[in-house]
Amino acid sequence: MRKNSIKNIRINEEVMHELSNIIRGEIKDPRINPMTSVVAVEVAPDLKTAKAYISVLGDEQSQQDTMAGLKSAEGYIRRALAKSINLRNTPEIKFILDQSIAYGIEMSKKIDELTKGQEDESED
Repeated sequence: MRKNSIKNIRINEEVMHELSNIIRGEIKDPRINPMTSVVAVEVAPDLKTAKAYISVLGDEQSQQDTMAGLKSAEGYIRRALAKSINLRNTPEIKFILDQSIAYGIEMSKKIDELTKGQEDESED
């Protein structure tokens, strides 16, 4: 199975959907921020491992606490994933903090500031 095959893309989407449901609805760890979302999932072609990119809306401490909570719940999440998705192998999940949304918001603010500054100069 190639990395970007249709089958692999479908598996990535299904794992991402189920992982979102598990994190949002089943995990009761108070460290996990309620504004946690799964941005993307990359399942290896052999279905042994998966990288889950997690975005957390909050400060640095909240992000670190959420990642620690997810790491401690890895076994439970993998079991719940095995029950909900029928795959030959249930992938071992590695959680990676994704800060691309925060980076995009920050860049958007900087662009807005620059365009506002240019508009102010042109009015003078």
